Amino acid sequence: MQNDRLLHARYDLTLADSAAQLVDEAIAKLGSFEVVVHTMGAFAGGEPVQKTSNDIWNTMLSVNLNAAFFLMRAVIPHLLEQKRGRVLAVGSRSAIQPAGGLSAYVVSKAGLQALIATLALELTGSGVTANTVLPSVIDSPANRKAMPRADFSRWVKPEAIANLLLWLASDDTAAVNGAAIPVYGNA
Repeated sequence: MQNDRLLHARYDLTLADSAAQLVDEAIAKLGSFEVVVHTMGAFAGGEPVQKTSNDIWNTMLSVNLNAAFFLMRAVIPHLLEQKRGRVLAVGSRSAIQPAGGLSAYVVSKAGLQALIATLALELTGSGVTANTVLPSVIDSPANRKAMPRADFSRWVKPEAIANLLLWLASDDTAAVNGAAIPVYGNA
């Protein structure tokens, strides 16, 4: 299916130059955009702080926090120039309700939440808003495979997250800025 409003390309958002290239190419192809939804993320952990490897720590910070920072830093000037836009990020319940044994993941998601909250403050009055959605366990194939004995009916359906993001992207939410919205399902 061909769609002139979609940009099909691969970028490594953990690299600042690649994130900037994505934004530049999106603007070149689309002319402008009003909504940025950051959904990139990863999960690793399972060890207490003293046993967490440098690789796990660095990967979680790179994928869950640095990628969002690089993308936001590249996109915000364009949204400010338009005086209109929405910045949305999918974080994690762990950002505000940490769990032991997951320090790298928890810190990276708490950092993402703090980044979006800081952006919201910096964007106040500009016509651009920034908000985070904080799901608990998402009902995904990867999570089902990782936790085959879990009660999947308690998990958050991806559609629930998508519907909330669509609402946050709408004009109806111009007054919603700096929100961290829980989407916990029954977990």
